[in-house]
Amino acid sequence: MILVDTALKKRADEGNPIRVGMVGVGFIGRAAVCQLLNDVPGMTLVAVANRTPSKAADAYAVAGREGALEVDTLGALEDAIRAGKPVVTSDYTLLCQSDQVDVILELTGAITYGAEVALAAYAGGKHFVTMNAELDATAGPIMRKKANEAGVIYTVSDGDQPGVQMNLFRFVKTMGLTPLVCGNIKGMLDLYRTPETQKGFAAQWGQTPEMVTSFADGTKIAFEQAIVANATGMCVAERGMSGPEHKGQIDGLVDFYDVDQLKALGGVVDYALGSTPSPGVYIFAAHDDDRHHLLLDYAKLGKGPLYSYYVPYHLYHFEVPISIARVVDFNDTVLATEGPIRVEVITTAKRDLKAGETIDGLGGFMTYGECENVWASEPEGLLPMGIAEGCVLKNNVAKDTAIKLSDVTLPEGRLIDALRAEQAAAFAVPSK
Repeated sequence: MILVDTALKKRADEGNPIRVGMVGVGFIGRAAVCQLLNDVPGMTLVAVANRTPSKAADAYAVAGREGALEVDTLGALEDAIRAGKPVVTSDYTLLCQSDQVDVILELTGAITYGAEVALAAYAGGKHFVTMNAELDATAGPIMRKKANEAGVIYTVSDGDQPGVQMNLFRFVKTMGLTPLVCGNIKGMLDLYRTPETQKGFAAQWGQTPEMVTSFADGTKIAFEQAIVANATGMCVAERGMSGPEHKGQIDGLVDFYDVDQLKALGGVVDYALGSTPSPGVYIFAAHDDDRHHLLLDYAKLGKGPLYSYYVPYHLYHFEVPISIARVVDFNDTVLATEGPIRVEVITTAKRDLKAGETIDGLGGFMTYGECENVWASEPEGLLPMGIAEGCVLKNNVAKDTAIKLSDVTLPEGRLIDALRAEQAAAFAVPSK
């Protein structure tokens, strides 16, 4: 952050802001429009693409920029940007092709659509910054590989818990400790919540019932912790993660874990239920040099063998510009998976499912996601949650049973399935 603010000030002083093209104006996207337009010297939002352009224009208006122009050609887009006018379009490829855009920020939360935007960004020579944990958990390795081949950066952003965990992981590791638990503090979990039970809360906050349901039923945290595992080389101690309930301060959870087991596993991702500070993230780490233990105790971190580090918040869109600047000015990746997926998000039945039913989307009525190590999910032939939507069940599946690929028929011609096949060919399934 210290380097980033200096770099952005220099850009502001020189009148050379980072030019951001954004795709998607949902709950977080609307707030990001306001943040990028009004609060980040040295960076500016130059165009927004959304499948419904009027919603992008509304986001501009809320941010204080009335009269957004809707365009459908590259020339019109670039003319508007040069003139300093707010501009919206339904065609994200225009942003990816434009010389007036430095970086693409994707905030759609849609797996296949997000992948399409990423590939278009690479084709246009644009860095790609996303908050789409679902995309990264499903196809992160191949998206990173394709970005490397195109000479651009693919990264998950800071602001959501995975990016904040990764920042803390790097900080702790740089001090010479070995991170052994990457954790996410969660307030509640009910695997059987549905869009019907969550519609009131969703309306209160201007979110969709499906999004809120994915938070409540554990699907979102499964995707978030899976991508942290894949980026750090960690795994899960058990299917669904351990998820200890701990009502106290997060430091008090260090004794829950066996250090030797953690070391044997290479570290685990997990979540704590009901801990404070919430919502926050934590790293439990060990130091193998006995000479430092006394001073760690003196620094009020306890006697070990695990030491607790935490961030008491994650700040959504407020932290996104920091990630963008890290990418554009420092070629720094916040979070991405270089190698194969180690933790898969598998699809589990939320109720008894019947042959012939079509699986609905994330945060729906039919399924919830759970983390599982790929060396366990692959031999069982389990259905990844990121490709489950739209699959037709060939067999009945009982409630709380993991759905297998053999239980479903995949829709034909989907990009995400092609990417998964390419990913499987490029990366071998890791061993423990």
